[in-house]
Amino acid sequence: MRYFSTRGRAPALPFCDILLAGLAPDGGLYLPESYPKVSPEELASWRGLPYAELAFAILSKYIDDIPPADLKALVDKTYTAETYRFARQPERAQEITPLVWLVPEKLGLLELSNGPTLAFKDMAMQLLGNFFAYALEKRNDSLNILGATSGDTGSAAEYAMRGKQRLSVFMLSPQGKMSDFQRAQMYSLQDANIHNIAINGMFDDAQDMVKAVSNDTAFKARYKIGAVNSINWARVLAQIVYYFKAYFAATRHDGQKVSFSVPVGNFGNICAGHIARQMGLPIRRLILATNENDVLDEFFKTGCYRPRSAAETFVTSSPSMDISKASNFERFIFDLVGHNAEVVRDLWKQIESGEAFDLSASPYFARLSDFAFVSGKSLHNDRIATIKMAHERYGIIIDPHTADSLKVALEVTEDGRDEEPVIVLETAQAAKFSATLEEALGHSPSRPAELAGLEALPQKVTLMAADIEAIKAFIAAAVDGSPPAQI
Repeated sequence: MRYFSTRGRAPALPFCDILLAGLAPDGGLYLPESYPKVSPEELASWRGLPYAELAFAILSKYIDDIPPADLKALVDKTYTAETYRFARQPERAQEITPLVWLVPEKLGLLELSNGPTLAFKDMAMQLLGNFFAYALEKRNDSLNILGATSGDTGSAAEYAMRGKQRLSVFMLSPQGKMSDFQRAQMYSLQDANIHNIAINGMFDDAQDMVKAVSNDTAFKARYKIGAVNSINWARVLAQIVYYFKAYFAATRHDGQKVSFSVPVGNFGNICAGHIARQMGLPIRRLILATNENDVLDEFFKTGCYRPRSAAETFVTSSPSMDISKASNFERFIFDLVGHNAEVVRDLWKQIESGEAFDLSASPYFARLSDFAFVSGKSLHNDRIATIKMAHERYGIIIDPHTADSLKVALEVTEDGRDEEPVIVLETAQAAKFSATLEEALGHSPSRPAELAGLEALPQKVTLMAADIEAIKAFIAAAVDGSPPAQI
């Protein structure tokens, strides 16, 4: 299996090369040469497989430069009940992603946030950390990870990479824009290979700087810069697995269809669902939920993709979705325009110059229905009301992002009355967002005992301006052995 760039001007490479590269040298995102198709017979043979075995079966279709025995060992090491131990029902931890029925066989909640940082990002990041360590050891090489986070990617990456030989992490986050819990998860880590940088700006500013540094080919080569954001294909690949696992948990036979509702920020999570559907998983609809930052809802309704400026981006109570330029959206558009890299280059030239693009009058927008997306948005009052409703009606406590997804799912499916099951992806545990939960329910949610007092731990972070050259200087100093003073 070879991988090529959405912008068509980078050489095709095997999996381990794009794993370590992250962003393609032409500024595009890597995708496989084709999406492997899963036959009905193969789908039936996967039903009932434990999570790690299912992951091995799916990943084997995309990875042929890691020997099967090594790949299986990496997957088995990643997906253990001990790592994903924070399930609502501890006895179900071995399922890795338990499906909880809110309305039996109609409306389900897929628990994806049972890993060490209580966020769905752990599902892919733990595997990514093991992949990195494996590939770097084989090549006797090292890597400096540069990432941006709006809340959960950073902590998931740092917990997956902390203490690993040959790896350092430089994580940019928007100063004051995350919950206290999210900040503490990251900034309390004292590992020498973890560097937290809080920037004066929004997530989009941080993401733009990550791309700019990655596009500086000389700097990237000299300082061996890699990526953990979902611009890295391995992140999306790992997330495909739980769509299949959820499908088997929600259906009785392989002819049934299901729909998935996904809270969307950077489009990586729902992009994995889109790819699962392209592989042949019987998905009826992918329900895309945004918060006040409704750039993607606007596109799927109008055909206009109009990223907002930092000044136009809302700071909301579902902060991990406070994103107006979704990196993985480029992968979807590449599929939408029939894998025409020239069209993608032209569209993203407009985006990178601060403009919008409008496909409403193009034949591409007419094809949108073929991909089975529907969308909606949820505002602060909606998520507060949905958290209350879920607690009263279903007896569960959900986080604000999952509330956005549940609200839109019920709206799109006429209060859950679709014939097919609708599965809401739970993307974080409520404990990470105490202030919003106190507003909704009048009390803070419980958290795992081992995370008690997290916010009171000493924190290690550097505050910087949103300046690309300053970020490069920080990385260079740290790699060369003299990091700037931290606050």
